Amino acid sequence: MKVRLFEIFTSLEGEGILYGTKTLFVRLAGCPFKCFYCDTKDSLPMDSGQEYTIDEACKLIENNLEKNTYKVNFTGGDPLVQSEAVSEMAKFVKTKKIPTYLESSCYDSKKFSQVLPHIDYIKIEFKTPESKFVDPKHYSKLLENELQCLTLAVNSKKITYIKIVINSKTQLGPFKKLLEEIFTNVSKSKIAGFIIQPTYGIAEPSLKQLLSFYDVVYPYYNEARIIPQLHKFIGAP
Repeated sequence: MKVRLFEIFTSLEGEGILYGTKTLFVRLAGCPFKCFYCDTKDSLPMDSGQEYTIDEACKLIENNLEKNTYKVNFTGGDPLVQSEAVSEMAKFVKTKKIPTYLESSCYDSKKFSQVLPHIDYIKIEFKTPESKFVDPKHYSKLLENELQCLTLAVNSKKITYIKIVINSKTQLGPFKKLLEEIFTNVSKSKIAGFIIQPTYGIAEPSLKQLLSFYDVVYPYYNEARIIPQLHKFIGAP
């Protein structure tokens, strides 16, 4: 089995419920989708990065692990594109007694289920319609897969949190419908966090907009947080 990696590096986790933790990022190459605010566009092409055997990739991970690394984050691109390879690398990381973390758009619940047994922390990212992740006619299928991934993660008792990126084009109406779908499928007691993440450098939402989205989430989940991308502000990769 081969895997195509774009880069491996140590930095601070800049997003989500574990922001600020020292993390080894394993960025996989390839993503068939294109959010207009994507900040890792160089890793989107399927032929970007470099190809390795699984053994070579695991050796790279081992060689790049630094002292006091809190977790290993499999990111992209989108790691589900290479789900079998991610499963093998995650199994290797767990032998090192280091937590594994999956950062994916959760566009394919079958691929997600392959990776899930070997991951400790799960971020379920729900895309809003205006993100341009998929065209409007395919959005309902995307949402169906994201909801299935959320259900799979919480039923497996993984530490699971939700993230939604908000930009200046995000509309409250569709956002409210999305929340209804999410909390119809999962109890708030089953998730470890709900993150509202503003875009940075493109279509940035105002504070007023962010607070309006927070107010919509609050009745469903009163521990919601608005968290910008920390690494952007401190110049970290």
